[in-house]
Amino acid sequence: MATKKEPAKSNVSKDELLHYYREMLQIRRFEEKAGQLYGMGLIGGFCHLYIGQEAVVVGLEACTKEGDKRLTSYRDHGHMLACGMDPKGVMAELTGRSGGYSKGKGGSMHMFSKAKHFYGGHGIVAAQVPLGAGLAFADKYLGNDNVTFTYFGDGAANQGQVYEAYNMAELWNLPVVFVIENNQYAMGTSVKRSTKSGTFYGRGLAYGIKGEAVDGMDVLAVKAAGEKAVAVCRAGEGPYILEMMTYRYRGHSMSDPAKYRTREEVEKIKTEKDAIEHVRDLLVNAGLASDEELKAIDKEIKDVVNASAEFAKESPEPDLSELWTDIYA
Repeated sequence: MATKKEPAKSNVSKDELLHYYREMLQIRRFEEKAGQLYGMGLIGGFCHLYIGQEAVVVGLEACTKEGDKRLTSYRDHGHMLACGMDPKGVMAELTGRSGGYSKGKGGSMHMFSKAKHFYGGHGIVAAQVPLGAGLAFADKYLGNDNVTFTYFGDGAANQGQVYEAYNMAELWNLPVVFVIENNQYAMGTSVKRSTKSGTFYGRGLAYGIKGEAVDGMDVLAVKAAGEKAVAVCRAGEGPYILEMMTYRYRGHSMSDPAKYRTREEVEKIKTEKDAIEHVRDLLVNAGLASDEELKAIDKEIKDVVNASAEFAKESPEPDLSELWTDIYA
């Protein structure tokens, strides 16, 4: 049985730690509920859960300001919740209902929110990377100091369009943070079997892009690295690459039995490195919160998530006339 490390002392305030705890827990409880609804047949198509990786997006969202943009791959529900999108609208979209963010027509992988500057959910592997560079180009052209966070995985990091985007982003000093969520398995192939590179962020050095590897299971480490990357971009010296060393507890998608790794490996990460438990330990060991307070937060979040599921079930399916809206022809 693996033993949990003692959490390091933290100089972060109680309110800040509670915020991270609440945000990460909401993502996890939401994804657990989404998994249940998928099993009941209420979510169709593909469904990729973010369980285990919550610290990455919560830590980076703590570095943003109004006007900053974000876009990601098909493992996107956590990113939506972290940037403030309504759980009801997200769950309704997952279930293909008209109350969803894309009117029930986008599903799990294709949601947008102009109000929250969330530009998708993209089902094509790595397609969002050049799009993120394009959003950053728009901000540079407009002369503001907004930053775009472009998330992609270790599998996508091997796609050619990533390196074309790197080259253009560095050539034009675009304010984009390329965030590689390295959960170590892509769809199911271990990084050790798919690349000879020692790091993914190191590939950016060929283009002159600064970068670093970060403990993506520690929300405070993520925030610290994010602040450094954002400062570079806002100063007009971007882009920046952050390789977040993280881990997903579930399969690649709901249809993946994840037989390419052992149960012991997953349990070891859960026991020693879980991002939510780390913050929970910081709060309790420093006397900043009691078990009762944290249980109350969990109950509040479960109520919000259950309400989102009920909203999704009660929301009607899109009208047939919606087939002809939001299209080019």
